[in-house]
Amino acid sequence: MSETTADRIALLRKAKTLPDLIANRAKTAPDDEALRQYDRSKGEWVSTTFGELQARILEWHKAYAALKLERGSRVGILLPNGIDAVCADQGALANALVPVPMHAIDTAGASAFILIDSQASVLVTNKLSRWQAIADTGVILPDLRHVVLTEETSVPAPEGEIELHTLSDWLKLGEPLTEADLTEKPEPDDLGAIVYTSGTTGKPKGVMLTHRNFLTNVCDTPDCLTPIGGDIFLSFLPLSHTFERTLGYYLALGMGCTVVYNRSIMLLAEDFKTVRPTVIISVPRIYERVYAKLNDALEKKGGAAKKIFSWAVDAGWRRFCKRNKLPVDKSNRSFGNMIAGPLFEKKVSQTLMDQFGGRLRAAISGGAAINPKVAKVFCGLGMPVIQGYGMTETSPVIAGNRLDDNQPQTVGLPFTHVEVRLGEDNEIQVRGPSVMKGYWKRPKATAEAFTEDGWLHTGDVGSLSEDGHLSIRGRIKEIIVTSTGEKVPPSDIESALETDPLFAQTFVLGENKPYISFITVLNPTEWKKLAASLSLDPESPESLSAPAARQAVIKRAKEATKDFPRYALPRAVTLVTEPWTIENGLLTPTLKLKRGPLRNKFADEIQQMYKA
Repeated sequence: MSETTADRIALLRKAKTLPDLIANRAKTAPDDEALRQYDRSKGEWVSTTFGELQARILEWHKAYAALKLERGSRVGILLPNGIDAVCADQGALANALVPVPMHAIDTAGASAFILIDSQASVLVTNKLSRWQAIADTGVILPDLRHVVLTEETSVPAPEGEIELHTLSDWLKLGEPLTEADLTEKPEPDDLGAIVYTSGTTGKPKGVMLTHRNFLTNVCDTPDCLTPIGGDIFLSFLPLSHTFERTLGYYLALGMGCTVVYNRSIMLLAEDFKTVRPTVIISVPRIYERVYAKLNDALEKKGGAAKKIFSWAVDAGWRRFCKRNKLPVDKSNRSFGNMIAGPLFEKKVSQTLMDQFGGRLRAAISGGAAINPKVAKVFCGLGMPVIQGYGMTETSPVIAGNRLDDNQPQTVGLPFTHVEVRLGEDNEIQVRGPSVMKGYWKRPKATAEAFTEDGWLHTGDVGSLSEDGHLSIRGRIKEIIVTSTGEKVPPSDIESALETDPLFAQTFVLGENKPYISFITVLNPTEWKKLAASLSLDPESPESLSAPAARQAVIKRAKEATKDFPRYALPRAVTLVTEPWTIENGLLTPTLKLKRGPLRNKFADEIQQMYKA
């Protein structure tokens, strides 16, 4: 008898601790494909079944046990997504140890901070050079005793009290142990991870999440979006991102789906077409990049192609609105819109779907709000983006849309075991079994995170519709209040600006200033075209400050933000070409702007924009 989706959900909800998710699947369907990743040494994709994965996890379990660490000891995991990252996590959890996931491309200084703050006893990373970069920071790591290097075949002799191991040698430490020797078992209220928030200002805090926290969120998700047998998840967000960790790892494997690991972000477009996923979990930036490329292609094809595309989107959007009981815009009902649109809709839709491999049935978006224009195009062309909302402190999902109840202007209905209320200044406050235990070693910050009656502050401003759908209106601390008293949400303006392919990255300003301005990193290709049209040299730094360039950019910026009130439209701009990255300290590991460091870096330019 074949396994039904209901059977899979029932098995998922039997898990008491996180290791049960894979262990239960391995018992039920050991030959099903669990993981797939690209082996560069062989030049091919390699699959791992649930049975093989569970056997591999047991090897790691034994190796951790051989170290005789105290229950609850922390294990730093600094690895790219892949089977080693899963085994490092699962082996630690099975031993009642606490994984500390770290961003694989974070700076050495940031990694050293997390190792010190979490008091990690073990670090699992892939390359000796990565470990040496951390050691070269000169920071003393008093609690660290073991470093496991998964991609090395030899290691230097130990210096001091920290012992280096190759993965093969480390796994051999556990070979003499039998399953009877593995006496430490996790409990539901043990910590399942300490996840460091990618704070946009100051040092990150370690969020303490228990097995129960994670599993509550995992088991609530099928009420919102149900993975089915045969689903293939393409994983490209880092596993240190709780959104990916909970949905793209624990949920996907717990439901018996296959997780395929993207080779690199640079190869993501190619991997979409090779892997042909049915489910992806992404931040809005990925969808917005595809949207910008579509717009760029349409500009090159000319007016007729743009008109056909617009007709197709409008036709699909009307159908989407009717299906989801949303108001249907009747203002644009021209002959072309009503008659030609449906004729072209299928072809245009397939063009979009092909960008993602052609068989995507669910595109989940979280981490930030998706631009409404982008959502309309994707939903109108048959690829409904399912927008959700959450934060690390809630494991992470608070609310989500559904395939059969998708309102893109909202973040959907609260999850089954999450209570939501609106507090002072309409702040979204939540409570429930998926809410964190607190911040690691920060009792004051933990106390400040909760109201007196036990609700978690989110810092987000929201509203609830009559039917319970939650909408995000901005951040309490990130709302710009201009000197004229107008309130402007910078992230919404930034999202709108970045629908124009000229603007690769944007940072909106205006706090206590008379008008809105922005700094933008220009797309090199688009900048060359614009500079040529203005008879400017795109390679010359002086061109970036040329009045003609700034005027042309402001004109495009106002077009991109034309749906906002007049006071929110940018009136001044600074043009730059150097990207903002995690490495140069201007982006968080989840690709959010570090607004404080950006203000410091561009202090002179900001002053100049408001000098008049």
